[in-house]
Amino acid sequence: MLIVEHAADLKAHAGTTLGHSQWVEIRQAAIDDFARLTGDDHWIHVDVERAAREMPGGKTIAHGLFVLSLMPRLQREIYAIRNRGRGLNYGYDRVRFTAPVPVGSRVRLKQTLVDATPHRLGTRIETDVETERLGADEPVLSARHILLIMDS
Repeated sequence: MLIVEHAADLKAHAGTTLGHSQWVEIRQAAIDDFARLTGDDHWIHVDVERAAREMPGGKTIAHGLFVLSLMPRLQREIYAIRNRGRGLNYGYDRVRFTAPVPVGSRVRLKQTLVDATPHRLGTRIETDVETERLGADEPVLSARHILLIMDS
């Protein structure tokens, strides 16, 4: 894990891969919870019996937005800022869901720092993020994440 004192200190790591999170298993209970929270209860996510009959591989698949929502949790395993104020998720650019994530898959986050630039409130951090699935050749999700860390 990379640890820096201040958000601006990340600038020294621009253009480098900050690291990978641990692998996390995608479980049906979490997919079901996400479906209840969002109202996206399409059968490809929640109907295990129908998926066994009709889905390639015979499994339900995680929502793309569920996989995206894991990023804050997984990011905490890659880098930390010791002296910081509030953090604001400024958004994601170019989000792409490039492959399905069947239930039981193990995924992890890879994060590459694009830049850390001064902002009137603190430091704007841009990272290229990829969610990788164990055993797959290509990422299942890619995006540019923008985070604003306020000075403490």
